[in-house]
Amino acid sequence: MGLREAASCFVIFLLSVSVVQGADGWGVRCTPTQICAVKGSKVQIRCSYWPPSRIDDLDVAVEQTYWFTKGQDSEPVDLRAASEYTGRVQYHCGNKACTLTITDLRESDSDVYQFRFITNQQTGSFTGSPGVSLSVTGVQVISKKLSDCRTEDCSWSRVECQTSCPPTPSPSYIWYKNGKTTPEKTSYDASFDSTDSISCAVRGHEDFPSAPVCVRGNSCDRVNYIDRNICAFKGSSVDISCSYSSHYDPITKSWFVAEQLYRPQAVDLLKDPEFTHRVQVLEPERGRSTLRIMNLRLSDSAQYRFTFKSQRSEWKRSFPGTTLTVTDPDVQVIWSPIGPTLTCHSSCLLSGRPSFLWYKNGTEIHGETSPTFRGFLQPENSYSCAYELHHSSPVYAPKVPLVQLSQPGDILKGSSVSLTCSSDANPPPAYAWYKQNQTLLNRAAQLVFSSIPLSDSGEYYCTAENALGKTASKRVLINVKCAWKSAVTGTTTALLLVVILLAVFLWIR
Repeated sequence: MGLREAASCFVIFLLSVSVVQGADGWGVRCTPTQICAVKGSKVQIRCSYWPPSRIDDLDVAVEQTYWFTKGQDSEPVDLRAASEYTGRVQYHCGNKACTLTITDLRESDSDVYQFRFITNQQTGSFTGSPGVSLSVTGVQVISKKLSDCRTEDCSWSRVECQTSCPPTPSPSYIWYKNGKTTPEKTSYDASFDSTDSISCAVRGHEDFPSAPVCVRGNSCDRVNYIDRNICAFKGSSVDISCSYSSHYDPITKSWFVAEQLYRPQAVDLLKDPEFTHRVQVLEPERGRSTLRIMNLRLSDSAQYRFTFKSQRSEWKRSFPGTTLTVTDPDVQVIWSPIGPTLTCHSSCLLSGRPSFLWYKNGTEIHGETSPTFRGFLQPENSYSCAYELHHSSPVYAPKVPLVQLSQPGDILKGSSVSLTCSSDANPPPAYAWYKQNQTLLNRAAQLVFSSIPLSDSGEYYCTAENALGKTASKRVLINVKCAWKSAVTGTTTALLLVVILLAVFLWIR
């Protein structure tokens, strides 16, 4: 399996399909309904949805979609605005379907997730229920001594790989003994000495193994990575760290990139020409090593591993390390329909650097360093955010809408007429049309009369609205006239012109 496949692989155990059918054609279908996923990996939850085509003779359009957890108290909170999910949640929505992706899973993510959509009608919202149940499991090794070996400093033991839930219907496991792959079943018996450590992982999730444990004593060889996944911006620098212990003093230590199609052999990064003048290996304290990569390139996205060798033992190169993802900077403000709330979203969050900056009308708001904006939103202002000196586009309430009439001037009865409303806003606004002081006519950017009657004469205006505010356009007059009146007027004008021309001709003669 290639690095990019391994880094993004996840296992979903499909137990059933949830279909929630509401009244009058409302519905949500989610698959699967119960998921067990491995800690550190990612998971995807997909729901399709459908609203009725019309409510109270008005067209229905879906304007907002979001996910929330059932465990949250009181009002639901859009996951994108929840601090515990910052930088780990993405929505991919379209064609009446929405997929929630949660990365770098934590055991605290175990919960029931529900999908909700809101339409352009006042009573038009629907929540899928009962939702999708997610259980996140860690992996651990349990060892039991069976007997002593005939040789000194050795024991015969049974080791077992355990999870709190099955990530697949019939999970299989892979073992790492001293960093070397050892395929076995859920448990196996083997001999272990004081240098030996053991770790296991669910097959298909090899990049997320359990922490190595000593089977005999507490001074075995082992490596623990501080982070399993790290994201960094192109052009920046990153530190990848691990702690290690060796039964005997190490003679050599090195960092390398896990084998890839274009890099079939492991090479010490300090000697790799692709990293010349871009890497440093630091050892801030005994038993801790840090790989620093500078001037990051997109091609540096890979898994990085640490190895060491002593006089009598060696930490092998198969044990999964830290996966680095290098991305182009992408910072944006995401608004939530609940609140409303603004959240600063970055394409990746850098380890140890969680602070954000917020701006109002381009001026920094001091004290606002949370990914979620906590201040009062004023419709006359624009808001933006920044992360690691990378700025988002501003969000702001709609400007005064402009109305375009398809036929300026007098309009004949029975003709086709359209009014189009447009406004500059971010996020894009929802539009509505009104006649004079009457009730709502339509919730759309365009108001169309396919055959306009005389009774539709009057003043019209539109509104544009998003989470930050609402504005109204100037009123536009539509004057509908009968076709025969226009014809009589035209005929009279023509006759008058003929009479004038005849009089001029006679005067000249």
